[in-house]
Amino acid sequence: MKLQKWQANVVLLLTAMIWGASYIFIKQAIRSGMPAGMINAIRGFIFAMLIYLFFHKKINKMTRTDLKVGTIAGVINFAGYQLQTTGLRYTTPSNSAFLTATYVVMIPFIVWIFYKRKPLLKSYFSIAICFLGTVFLTNVVNNGFSLELGDSLTLASAFFFAWQIVHFSNAVANSDPFIVSFMLGSVQAVASLVWSLFFEQSHYATINWNAAIPPVLILGVFASFGAQTLQVVGQKFTDSTSAGLILMTESLFGSIFSVILGFDKLESNLIIGGLLIVLAIFIMEFNAQRIFLHKKILPQNK
Repeated sequence: MKLQKWQANVVLLLTAMIWGASYIFIKQAIRSGMPAGMINAIRGFIFAMLIYLFFHKKINKMTRTDLKVGTIAGVINFAGYQLQTTGLRYTTPSNSAFLTATYVVMIPFIVWIFYKRKPLLKSYFSIAICFLGTVFLTNVVNNGFSLELGDSLTLASAFFFAWQIVHFSNAVANSDPFIVSFMLGSVQAVASLVWSLFFEQSHYATINWNAAIPPVLILGVFASFGAQTLQVVGQKFTDSTSAGLILMTESLFGSIFSVILGFDKLESNLIIGGLLIVLAIFIMEFNAQRIFLHKKILPQNK
C-alpha cells in the first residue's frame, strides 16, 4: 500500500479528529476513579488484540529489525501517554491541550539535531501561527496560565509525542505499519500494567468499574486501534513537520466536539484559534515554487 502525500495527510487529519473526541472519554474514565496506568493498559491490550486479529499474517512475519523499531516506538508512545494521562488528573483541560500542542514546536528541531535536516524557513512561520492558534483555542490568555505538577508532566509528554512523530517518519518508514502498530499496543499494555501494579494498587478500590469501562473500551477501539494505526500508516508517506501540524488539530477537533456535545460555548476564541491552525497547515503544505514552475512549463492556451 502506497499513499500520496496529500492522501497521507488526510489520514492524519482523520487521526486528529478521533483524538480530539477522545479527551471526553479520558476525562470520563479519570472521573470514574480509574488511574492512568490502568486506562492505558486496557487501551493497549485492546489495541494489540484487534491489530493481531486483523493483520496476524503480517505480524507473524515480524523481523528482528521490525521488533527493534516497534519496541522503541512503543516505549516512546508509552512514556507520552502515561505522562499526559497522569497530568490530566492534576491540571485543567485547557492547560493540558495547550502544553501538549507544544510538540509541534519541538519537531523541526529534533529532526535538525538527530537527522541533520535544517527546517524550511516556512516551518518557523507555520509553527508560530499554529502555536498562536492553540493559545486562542484554549483561551489561556483570558483564563490565565500557571505551571503546576500536571502541567509539568504534560509538557514532558509533549517531548515524547514530538519524538514519536519524528521516529514514525524516519525509523519506522521502512517497517510494516501494522507490525509497528502491534508493537505500540503490546508495549503500552505490558508497560502500563506493570506501572499500575507497582504504583496504582491503592486506587483500585475506588474505581467505579461500571462507569469507567465503557469510555475505556471506546478509547481502546477508536483512539488506540483506529487512530494510532492510521497515524503509523499516514506518517509513512509524509514528513515530520507536516504530520505534527496536522495532528496538532486534535485540539481544534476537541473544542468542536466539546461545543457540539454542550461542554463549551462557541465563542470567538474558538473561531480565531481554529482559523489560525488551518492557516498554519495551509502555509506548510503550500508550495508556491511548484505552482509557479507548473504554470511556466505548461503551454499557454491560445
